[in-house]
Amino acid sequence: MTDRFLDTRRRAVVLASTAGAALLAAPRAFAQQKFINVLTGGQSGVYYPLGVALSQVYTKVLPNAKVTVQATKASAENLNLLEAGRGEIAFTLADALSDAWKGEKEAGFNAPLKKLRAVAGIYPNYIQIVASGASGIRTLADLKGKRISVGAPKSGTELNARAVLKAAGLTYADFAKVEYLAFGESVELMKNRQLDVTLQSAGLGVASIRDLATSVPIVVVPIPPDVVSKVGDPAYQPAPIPANTYTGQTADVPTVAIKNFLVSHEGVDADTVYAMTKGMFDNLDSLVAAHNAAKGIKRETATTGTTVTFHPGAVRYYKEAGLMK
Repeated sequence: MTDRFLDTRRRAVVLASTAGAALLAAPRAFAQQKFINVLTGGQSGVYYPLGVALSQVYTKVLPNAKVTVQATKASAENLNLLEAGRGEIAFTLADALSDAWKGEKEAGFNAPLKKLRAVAGIYPNYIQIVASGASGIRTLADLKGKRISVGAPKSGTELNARAVLKAAGLTYADFAKVEYLAFGESVELMKNRQLDVTLQSAGLGVASIRDLATSVPIVVVPIPPDVVSKVGDPAYQPAPIPANTYTGQTADVPTVAIKNFLVSHEGVDADTVYAMTKGMFDNLDSLVAAHNAAKGIKRETATTGTTVTFHPGAVRYYKEAGLMK
């Protein structure tokens, strides 16, 4: 065999080995690509625009990640999707998160969702019970025998309605009519005198109630602190709706605030969740620009309001910030 033939053969072996190594390395490199699916809510709500703003932050702080935003039916669906590994971060109300952690079937969770991991408590929702002035409703006791809308079935609003009404000693059977409608539809029926009262779980100054208050006289029904305590869930906290939030509402009205949360699951690596947590708090101005509700996001209160285990990546950030030991 000539030297020239041997050199040619060696080169062929080297090329083949290099090609083989590249083929072997390719799947490994592909596996390192991060996919972040942000689970939000309906496009007309608060979760979706904030999710879009967050996706832009995540794209900046995780340049190797492919970030997508998914519109969903919000809290319960988001938590079930996370447990199934079909999303990496999601918005939810704290009470739905508590129900998921415990596996409350009535709330839409067939078993405890123990893969969930809390990332951050964010802005609060307020349970706002608003009656038409002509209905005669002034207190929770006055609701009996009236026509009410409680939100879409198994929505965060409807779960809130069940909890608060139960704490006030009421069931759906106590009403003349119970409608399961979105905020805007509820308001239209109230304007047409087909409903007496609507219960809406949303940020303060929500557009639907502003619209109603400028169309007909309204009464914002108080939810006293003793009723809040009877709910028996730490996610429900007493809070006021400040005077003049709505036309005709001239005094503070006691009600319930429920914190919203960002949640991940145990399958998302700690470095990714750390970057997402830090990225959000470093870019709050971007979230406020997307929706006013983000003004309620405070780093100092991000770790309170849930008994669900926090994700190790989030814990790392909060320890650095002096918010966890």
